[in-house]
Amino acid sequence: MPNWKSLANPERIVEIAKQTQASGLSDDELLEFLQVCNALYRSGEPLISDEAYDSIFLAELQKRNPNHPFLNTVEPEKAFAGKTVTLPQRMLSTEKAYTKSSIEKWLSNIEKAAQELEIDPETLVFRATPKLDGFAAYDDGQVLYTRGDGRKGTDISRVFERGMIVGGSGKRGLGAGEIVVNQSYFNAHLADTFENARNFQASVIKEKELEQHALEAIQNQAAVFYPFCELPDWQGPSAELISDFEAIVANVHTVVDYDVDGVIFEVTDERFKQHLGATRHHHRWQIAYKSNAETAHVKVLRVTPQTSRSGRVNPVAELEPTRLSGAMISRATAHHYGMVKEQGIGEGTLIELTRSGMVIPKIERVITPQPPQIPEFCPSCGSTLVWDCDYLYCLNTSQCPAQIENTIEHFFRTLANNDGFGEKTIKKLHVSGINSVYAIYQLTLEQLVNAKLGSKDKVHILAKNLLNQLQRSRTEAIEDWRFLGAFGIYRMGLGNCERLLQHHRLLNIFALTIDDIILIEGFAEKTASAVVECLALIKDDFLKIYQLGFNLIQTPLITEQKEKSSPIAGKTLVFTGTMVHGKRDDMTKEAKRLGAKVASSVTGKTDLLVTGSEVGVTKISAARENGVTVISEEEYLALLG
Repeated sequence: MPNWKSLANPERIVEIAKQTQASGLSDDELLEFLQVCNALYRSGEPLISDEAYDSIFLAELQKRNPNHPFLNTVEPEKAFAGKTVTLPQRMLSTEKAYTKSSIEKWLSNIEKAAQELEIDPETLVFRATPKLDGFAAYDDGQVLYTRGDGRKGTDISRVFERGMIVGGSGKRGLGAGEIVVNQSYFNAHLADTFENARNFQASVIKEKELEQHALEAIQNQAAVFYPFCELPDWQGPSAELISDFEAIVANVHTVVDYDVDGVIFEVTDERFKQHLGATRHHHRWQIAYKSNAETAHVKVLRVTPQTSRSGRVNPVAELEPTRLSGAMISRATAHHYGMVKEQGIGEGTLIELTRSGMVIPKIERVITPQPPQIPEFCPSCGSTLVWDCDYLYCLNTSQCPAQIENTIEHFFRTLANNDGFGEKTIKKLHVSGINSVYAIYQLTLEQLVNAKLGSKDKVHILAKNLLNQLQRSRTEAIEDWRFLGAFGIYRMGLGNCERLLQHHRLLNIFALTIDDIILIEGFAEKTASAVVECLALIKDDFLKIYQLGFNLIQTPLITEQKEKSSPIAGKTLVFTGTMVHGKRDDMTKEAKRLGAKVASSVTGKTDLLVTGSEVGVTKISAARENGVTVISEEEYLALLG
């Protein structure tokens, strides 16, 4: 579960969930709400619809900061006991669409790619499969992993040891899929115990001894792991997909007796998959169509302000608890206080609430307005708020608890190479007088013990663990663009940080002018101006923290990449299996530094498949079919010299 600061109050969460706009939320509040919604969805208690999640909150984040790291982050599944391990293959999220026109736009992009590859678009075959609403996992034939954050998951092979079968052909090692429960069985035997199937699916994976109903579901083969590649499907050309769109969607929804919350469309040609590739978040050759939506008229109980890391104060509409699409909704975002003021959102306001895609609620419209609830003071520090266009801001940046704590948490969360510095810990440290990232790195064991972070019998252990994690954050290798992104520079998501450092060294960026940054693709004048201004503001703090000594992986400059020469320069590699001489993530980074491209799946364009131990059959078979050279880890290292 994510660490939440300003959304720690359940009533506030419910309030935001009922909103139909996200413009009134502060940056931190918006991000925290997205994390809350995702965590609740993954744990089987969806708060709002998928459409609201995507079209209101995620769209608002993308509007404010197109390169925000959250947009490129695979939403993490619920954590389970056990050490996290690197997945054999990245498990990305799926881009979503809610209208037929969005699917047509996606098909148009595929057609453009076909022209680039000099392929007749009419010869392309598309596949449509049900989008299972289960628990994502990956089976390499030896281990079944949770999806985790898309890069690392936990070993849950115990579900097979308990008797769970594989859906479809029953074969192991077929890659990504979902743990699902038979819908008919759930309705007949489990509906009285569990609110929805996702709650039950999570119970099947528990590490400890299972309850009787979970064991019976496995024994009756009602709970299965279903590989995506084995799902029944529709296949055909794009013209047929569009002309018979409604019928195809309706049919695919019913081809399996499991919970389905949409249809997955993908192009089947491997050349396209390789050519289109993926963002850090999703594959470009695949899209999910989700159409289900429910609405209700709901009364607003109050509008609660929340202060973000940037100082923006966002309104969350707390609602009368209302059930939509099987979930109890009690909050919705009001986007920004300009909307609250203009539309009359306050105590007693009647709104139309929409929940699409089984996940996120959205304030569709205001039916009966009431006097708006506009705060005068920051809910975190009590400072007088000021208007900036439609937004309210707290300008007490140096002393506002919410801004300080959100800033610290953002730093450690973005580094992603440490554990323990979540909401509760940071809040307690702040209460103890620690108000900056640099101050946290100066902490002693005695100070951590005195901060009373845990019970008396565990406080010393916890303090030592936190010191170890601070040391780990400095010694464990991370990309320099990730380190830069941890400082939360306005308009500088991880993608923009990486682009910037492909042209300029990390310590040189503070001398850059607006004109210097505009020369970089993707940076407009407005963004460049904001970046220069923010870099000046963080320079002193940045240098203090940088000088603590971090193990930063330097981003290769584009000029260096062009001059680079190595045995694997220009080649496309795929790593598979468990490596002996290093982590696969590290090997991937090293290969990229040497000029190679690293892919996650084997295609006709793959040059080398590098194998470790415990290799699944899927990639080996694909390599043989495509004539790809297969070498061992030892042979690969020898090749590099």
